Amino acid sequence: MKKTVVIDVVGLSANLIGKHTPFLEQYIKNKKLSTIAPMLPAVTTAVQSTYLTGKQPTEHGIVGNGWYDETDAEIKFWKQSNKLVQVEKIWDQAKKENPNFTCSNMFWWYNMYSNADYSVTPRPNYLADGRKMPDCYSEPAELRDILQEKLGQFPLFQFWGPGANIKSSKWIADASMLTDEIYDPTLTLIYLPHLDYCLQKFGPNFDHIGKELNEIDAILKELIGFYESKHANVIVLSEYGITPVNNPVHLNRAFREAGLLQIRTERGLELLDAGASKAFVVADHQIAHVYINDKSVTEQVKNILNQSPGIALVLDEEGKKAHGINHDRAGDFVLVAKPESWFTYYFWLDDAKAPDYARCVDIHKKPGYDPVEMFMSSKPRAAYKLLRKKAGFRYIMDVIPLDATLIKGSHGSLNTPADFHPVLITEPELNSENRTATQVYDVIWKALQG
Repeated sequence: MKKTVVIDVVGLSANLIGKHTPFLEQYIKNKKLSTIAPMLPAVTTAVQSTYLTGKQPTEHGIVGNGWYDETDAEIKFWKQSNKLVQVEKIWDQAKKENPNFTCSNMFWWYNMYSNADYSVTPRPNYLADGRKMPDCYSEPAELRDILQEKLGQFPLFQFWGPGANIKSSKWIADASMLTDEIYDPTLTLIYLPHLDYCLQKFGPNFDHIGKELNEIDAILKELIGFYESKHANVIVLSEYGITPVNNPVHLNRAFREAGLLQIRTERGLELLDAGASKAFVVADHQIAHVYINDKSVTEQVKNILNQSPGIALVLDEEGKKAHGINHDRAGDFVLVAKPESWFTYYFWLDDAKAPDYARCVDIHKKPGYDPVEMFMSSKPRAAYKLLRKKAGFRYIMDVIPLDATLIKGSHGSLNTPADFHPVLITEPELNSENRTATQVYDVIWKALQG
């Protein structure tokens, strides 16, 4: 099989390629750039799973970055076991055809416990005193130690949160090249998250993101040069484009005012009790799942949704089938926001009673996606918390604001202009005109076949 690398540049769309990306602008002149039709849901874990299986969420089961687990009666986000993806991946098929095939998965999601040969993914150490220490997980286990000895500790706090910057993408790129030097895998999957941060914070505003585009362009120049020197087929793609937004939609607050949410109060702060609620919303960028525990309120839920501004589509069972997301994990209704809107998880009505995790970077406790984690409410407060950490005192890094209007970019809506569609860049003979997300599998497979 032909050595191949797939570089996932999150958030990259055609409208971003230009004077701020001089390498990429020149690179595409000798390649073929096409766009990928946005899929539902157009979020990281679902899109990556579709690219690697050629199947829709109906079959592979990844209906979002998180969903409601009815057995545990818990909302779970950002889980990492590859066993959650319920169909065969591209490396499974390749291994059947060629026993010498090997795969390196560098930070694509559902990274853990697959039969990819080499893999690395974020995995903090959670200490008994409540601290979260930067670290990563690898297979084989010793790869983690090799990479961190050569490259330094994985920069977790630059991977996500208010400190997110180019350092994490640079570390991933360097780790990918070092892993390639050690093992020489047939297929390498590389995840570069950098543009996701600035585009959600500022939208496609070049006054704010020009420097960020230049930074990721420099990494692409180095990566592509490295793999072309190894005579690899190179595929550059993205999962979605990020469009401007200005309207956060707080559906859980509407459900609460209608008496559908069950709220527990602990230490004066409020928590959403999903298992005891009649109905609730799991927000995920411009996609949301509505779960109904008490079917007698279904019509009431429909009325709330029909009266809520910011919703473009309300998908029932037939709608879910039409969009390839009719899986047991999906909500009773799946919602798609209007292009200028996005869904928050917020359920409290008084910020003074917001749960403690709301003001922290805490992707696993929050019952929905929270892009506001990329902002900081107070730098002096953060500095004070860090001083407490260094002095050995207990601390809570509660520095995240509760102002959803800060977010200027989002993704997931299907009705986006073509300039904001995800892109696919590779050799002309491997590429064709605009395609669906399931067809990306075929492009990777064709590249492997040489």
